[in-house]
Formats: sequence, C-alpha cells, structure tokens
Amino acid sequence: MSNKNIEKIQTLAQDIRQLIHSARDRAIRSVDFERVLLYWNIGKRIFEEEQGGKERADYGKQAIKELAGDLEPVYGSGYSYRQLYLCLQFFGAFPIVNAVRSQLNWTQYKLLIRIDNEDKREFYISESVKKCM
Repeated sequence: MSNKNIEKIQTLAQDIRQLIHSARDRAIRSVDFERVLLYWNIGKRIFEEEQGGKERADYGKQAIKELAGDLEPVYGSGYSYRQLYLCLQFFGAFPIVNAVRSQLNWTQYKLLIRIDNEDKREFYISESVKKCM
C-alpha cells in the first residue's frame, strides 16, 4: 500500500473516531437531560398531588418520606427522601419545563436551585450554558 493510501486510511479512521466520540457525547447528554426531566416531573407530581399545589410543609415532608420508603427499596438511593425533596425544590425553582436547559445536568441543577435570587440564577445558567458549548 502506498503512503498516500495509508494517509487516506489514517484520515478516515480519525474522522470516524471523531464521529463515534460525538455520538457518544450526544447520547450521554440525552440520557442526562432525560434524568433532569424525570426529576422535574417527579417534583411537579409531588407538588401537585401530594401537596395539593400548596406549601403545606408538614404534610409534604411526611408524604415525601412515605414516597421514599416506597421507591428507594425498588429504585435505589436516587429516590431517597433527600433526592425527592430536591426534585420538589427543582420544580419550585423551575416551574416551567421550557426553562429547563438541555445543556445542563442534574448536578448543575442541584447547585442552581440553592440560589434564591432569580437574576443571579439566570446569570449562572447563562454562564454554564456558554461553557457547555
């Protein structure tokens, strides 16, 4: 095989490696975003169904404990009291699903929901999205 053919094959292999890596990255981001949407929907359901759309702290905490007791043994620590409460907080901070950005993962959202000031939160969201691109 000539050097020219070897170079073509090496270039082709590099291009294909890049396609594989890009597809893997997109798949991981897609799975991460589905998890974010799942947690948003869990928070919404807890808020609407268990709390009746109102902030009744005592009832809500007990309901989340019971839900965790039911879900955690089956699905693991991702459905603990703490995690379900984070889902509720997530929905509270982002009550409109269209405001949830696909570029951010659950770890980033857990940090963002701690920020009470909406302007500051939006600033950090914008900065995070810029860094993801």
